[in-house]
Amino acid sequence: MLNFLKSLFKPKATPESLNSILAQGALLVDVRNPDELKSGHVPGAINIPLNQVANNLDTFKNQKHIIVYCKSGSRAAAAQSILQSNGIKNVTNGGSWKQVNEAIQSI
Repeated sequence: MLNFLKSLFKPKATPESLNSILAQGALLVDVRNPDELKSGHVPGAINIPLNQVANNLDTFKNQKHIIVYCKSGSRAAAAQSILQSNGIKNVTNGGSWKQVNEAIQSI
C-alpha cells in the first residue's frame, strides 16, 4: 500500500525522458478503458485497462522498457505500482496519452 501511495506522488516523465525511452523501443501501454480510446490514442500502443494489468503480467515480462499512460497519469501511476510490485521494474509513468503522443511526434 505504501508503494502505491508513493507512486501517486512520483513525478511523471518529462518530454525529454520520454523521447529517450521511446528511442529505445519501449512498449507503450494505454491503461484507459476501451471506450476512452475513441477520444484519441497513440499509434502502436496496446490497450490493457488498469483493472486487467495484473492479469496480463506475461505481456510485460522481458520488455526492455515500458511506458504506461492514461488520461491524466493517475491510473498510469497505479499500473506502474502494480507492475513494480510484481517484479517489473523498467516501467515509466508517461502521464497522459496526449503527452506520450506529442513525445512520439517529436522524435
